[in-house]
Amino acid sequence: MESPLAKLRPPAPGRASLPTLWAILATALLSALLLGGGLGLNLLIVAVPAVLAAGFAARAAGRRLRPWTLVWAVGGLALLAVPALLDAGWPTFLAIVSALALTAFALHGGRGWPSVLLSPFGLVHSLGTGTAWTWQGLRERAEGSRGRWGPVLRTALVAVVLLVVFGALFAGADAAFADLLGSLMPDISLAQAPWRLSLFLLGLFGAIAVARTGAAPLRWDRMEFQQGRARGRMEWALPLVVLNLLFAAFNAVQLTVLFGGYDKVLKETGLTYSAYARQGFWQLLTATLLTLVVIGLALRWAPRSDARDRTLVRTVLGALCVLTLVVVASALRRMELYVDAYGLTRLRISVEAMEIWLGVVILLIMAAGVFGAKLLPRAVAVSAAAAVLGFGLISPDAIIAKSNVDRYERLGKIDLDYLDGLSADAVPALDRLPEPMRSCVLVGIDRELRSADDAWYATSWSRSRARDILADRKVEADPRTCGSQDRDVMDDDYDPYVEGDDPYGPDDPYDADDPYGTP
Repeated sequence: MESPLAKLRPPAPGRASLPTLWAILATALLSALLLGGGLGLNLLIVAVPAVLAAGFAARAAGRRLRPWTLVWAVGGLALLAVPALLDAGWPTFLAIVSALALTAFALHGGRGWPSVLLSPFGLVHSLGTGTAWTWQGLRERAEGSRGRWGPVLRTALVAVVLLVVFGALFAGADAAFADLLGSLMPDISLAQAPWRLSLFLLGLFGAIAVARTGAAPLRWDRMEFQQGRARGRMEWALPLVVLNLLFAAFNAVQLTVLFGGYDKVLKETGLTYSAYARQGFWQLLTATLLTLVVIGLALRWAPRSDARDRTLVRTVLGALCVLTLVVVASALRRMELYVDAYGLTRLRISVEAMEIWLGVVILLIMAAGVFGAKLLPRAVAVSAAAAVLGFGLISPDAIIAKSNVDRYERLGKIDLDYLDGLSADAVPALDRLPEPMRSCVLVGIDRELRSADDAWYATSWSRSRARDILADRKVEADPRTCGSQDRDVMDDDYDPYVEGDDPYGPDDPYDADDPYGTP
C-alpha cells in the first residue's frame, strides 16, 4: 500500500554540494561556540550559514529563487533581531518559533493552507533523510578529493597553533588586550565540553534538515481535500442569519454600555468598571475565535453554483465579519478599562495583541471575499509574522513598566512586587520612579546584570542600555524599606472589588497616602 507521503515526495536530490557541506559545518561550529552563554546577536550569526546551506542545496537541485521565498527568508531573519534587541524571554521565544515557521515556508514554497500549516513538519521529515543524504555527499567528496585534504588540514592546523601561541603571549603582555580577547572569544573550557557538544549536534542536524529541505521539500500543495457537499440555501443561511441577529443585539448593548460612561455601567449592570471589563473579555475573545471556525465551515458547505448563491454567501458572511469586528472593538475596550483599574501586565498586553491580530485576520477574510481567496493563506501568515515582529520590537516589558509608572504618577497606585519581575527592557521606565521605590524595584535586575558575564554576541542591546543607566545612577536598596507586598494587586486571579463598590471611593484597596500601593 502506498504511503500517504508518497505523492508528496519530490524526486531524490543529487549529492550534497561542497558549499552546502561547508555551510552545514560552519553552522554546527558557530552553534557550539556562540550559543552557550545566552541569546542575542549569536542567533542571527548562526542562522546566516544555515540559510546559505539551504540556498546552496536548492541551487544545486535546480530550484529557482521566487519572490515569496525571499519574503519568507527576509522575514525569518528579521524576527531574529528581536533577541538581539530585547532581554525579555517571552517575545524572544515567539520570535524564534515564528522565524522557524517562516524558514519552513521559504523552503517548501506553495500557496495553499496545507503549505502554510504543515511546512514546519517538513523540516522534521528532512532530518532523517537529510542525515543519510549529507553523509553520502561527504563520503563522495572525500573519496574524490582525498589528495587535497592533507594540505588543507595542515594549513588550518598551523594557523590555529600560531593564533593560540601568539595570542597567549600578547594576552600575558597586556591586560587590556587580554580583556579584549576574553570578551571576543567564547568560553571553551573542558567543563563546557558536554554542553558545547550538544550545541554542535543541534546546529549540525538543524542545518542538515534545512539544507535537505531546500534541495527537495515535500510538496504539501499536492494534498487533495474533497469539497464539502453543498447544502440547501435555507439549510446553511438561516443559522448564520440568526447568528448575525444575535451579534447585532449584543453589539447594540455593548455600544450603549461601554461608551455611555461610568454611571451607565453602574446603572445597567450593578458592577464597577473594572469588574464589568474583566467579566466578559475572555468570552469575547473565544467568540472571535469561534466566529473564524463558523466562517470556515460556512465556506465549505455554502453553495456557490450561481451568482445569487455567491452573492448571498458574501452578504451573510460579510455581515458576520463586520459584526465580529465590533465584538473585537468591545473586547479591546473592556481590556482598556481593566488595565485602567488594575494596571498593565504581560498577560493583558499579550491577549490584547492577539485580539488585534484576530481583527486583522477578519479584515483579510473580508478582502478575500471581494478580491478572491488565492492569497489569503499567505496573507494570514504574513500578518502573523508581522504581528510577532511588531510585538517584539515595541518591547512589551518596557510598555508595561511605562504604563504602570504613568499610572502611579497619575493615581498614586503601583505594584512593585510585579514590576520587580520584569526584564532589563523595563529599566528606562522604572528609572523614573522616586527613591526608595526606584532602588527597590531595580535591585534584582541590577544584581543579575552585575553577576552576569555576557559576551558581546550573547547579550541584547536592551541589557547594555540597562547597564549604562544603572551605572549612572546607583541602586541602593535598604531591606527595611523594600518589604514585599501583602498581595499582588495586579494578579489576574485577584479582584479586590466586590459588586457595587466604587473603586475610586472610600473602599479603594489602595491607600493614597502609601506610595507603594499597599492595601
